[in-house]
Amino acid sequence: MTSSPKIDDALREAIISRPDVILDDKDMMHALIAANERSMGGNIVDLRGIAMERLESRLDRLEDTHRSVIAAAYENLAGTNQVHRAILRMLDPVEFETFLRDLGGEVAEILRVDAVKLVLESVQNDNDPAVQRLGDVLSVAEPGFIDSYLTQGRGGPVRQITLRQIQNGNAEIYGSNCDWIRSEACLKLNFGAGRLPGLLVMGAEDPHMFGPQQGTDLLTFFTGVFERTMRRWLS
Repeated sequence: MTSSPKIDDALREAIISRPDVILDDKDMMHALIAANERSMGGNIVDLRGIAMERLESRLDRLEDTHRSVIAAAYENLAGTNQVHRAILRMLDPVEFETFLRDLGGEVAEILRVDAVKLVLESVQNDNDPAVQRLGDVLSVAEPGFIDSYLTQGRGGPVRQITLRQIQNGNAEIYGSNCDWIRSEACLKLNFGAGRLPGLLVMGAEDPHMFGPQQGTDLLTFFTGVFERTMRRWLS
């Protein structure tokens, strides 16, 4: 006659007094379930064990989803704060040239992009001295250039916000920096009735900075503020 080995009395008392310690320990519960299945033999299906495995799998998926939702919420909050700071900085200047220079300077730094360019369509050329002074931020294009650029010459409907990856930046927009631009956000600007459209372009060396799968709510808001600011200067 054999006797089963007894658990240490102190450990037994500790488990009885605090069973939640065992229940909350995943590895220990797995070991207990496995031992229970071995004691029942290979021909018996333990429905409780199967149910627990499924519940654990569902719990793991829920925890992953929970972490993803929290991460996305923090990312959205950070993006919102970024855009708000950029808008406040954009509204500070009282002179148009300072306003434009800040776009390629502090505003670009706040938004963490490598280039910010403003394209204005005009029937005149870009030989104006003011345009030449601001050539690192501002460029003038012929009417129709913006829609053609946004659709890549294929025509069709034009969206207000276009996010995409590119092989190289357009030299007419980015100038000598065009070779290292790998993604861009294009914001089409409406300056009101009787005025040709404009385009604000944010370029990044990181090919994953902008992509068509990203949301555009914050950039749509930024575009609305920028349009209204530009209408004030143009008037």
